[in-house]
Formats: sequence, structure tokens, C-alpha cells
Amino acid sequence: MQGPEVLIPLTMFAGGFAMIFGIYYLKTRQNLAMIEKNMNPRETVNRPAPYKNLKWALLLIGSGIGLFLAYMLDSYILPHDFVTETYGANTYRHRTDGNPAVYFALIAIGGGIGLFGSYKMEKKWWDENKGNPTV
Repeated sequence: MQGPEVLIPLTMFAGGFAMIFGIYYLKTRQNLAMIEKNMNPRETVNRPAPYKNLKWALLLIGSGIGLFLAYMLDSYILPHDFVTETYGANTYRHRTDGNPAVYFALIAIGGGIGLFGSYKMEKKWWDENKGNPTV
């Protein structure tokens, strides 16, 4: 390896070291800030997250619905170009690549709607129970 090719592995190792050092440094700073405010850093690690599974479920359901809608749009509504190919005595007609942007867009939209639904459910629970300290 001569010249610029040497920079790629060096940059990768330097970037990895900087990332690990940065994460450790920021975690230490966070713990020191919590200690200054008379908080125990270990208590926040073991805190339960009751709506974590709901959030994932709604995200995946929304993404699945978005993918299904994209398939339906691509298969039945949006126009396609067809290519006719002949192999010997046989003629085949097939679609060209559809609309891949529709798939990505509707997966993102469906996932976003799922996360928004999760947020609304958590906010409703929080508003109902914020006066109740036993929860």
C-alpha cells in the first residue's frame, strides 16, 4: 500500500478509538453531574420502561402496514412498464422494476404513525397518573 491507501485503515482505527473514548468520557461526565445533584447513577440504570414493548410493537405494526400498502399500490394502482423478450419460440412479458421509493416512503410513514401512537398512549397514561405518586 502506497500513498492514500494507507489513510483508510489509519482513519478507521483513529475513528474507532475516538468513538469509544468519547462514549466513556460522556458517560463519566453524566455520572459526575448526577452525583453533584445528589442522585445515584445506578438507580437510573435499573428503572423499568413499561412502554418499551408497546413502542416496538406499534413501530413494527406501522412498518408492516406501510409495506403492505406500498405493495398494493405498486401492484394494482401505479403504472408499470412492461418488457417483452423472446427466447426461441417463447415470448415472455414481464414488468420492469417498480417504484422502490414508494416502499421506503410508506414504511417510514407507517413506522412514524406507530411511534406517534405510542407517544399518545404514554402521554395519556402520564397525564392520568401524574397526581398518583404510588405508581
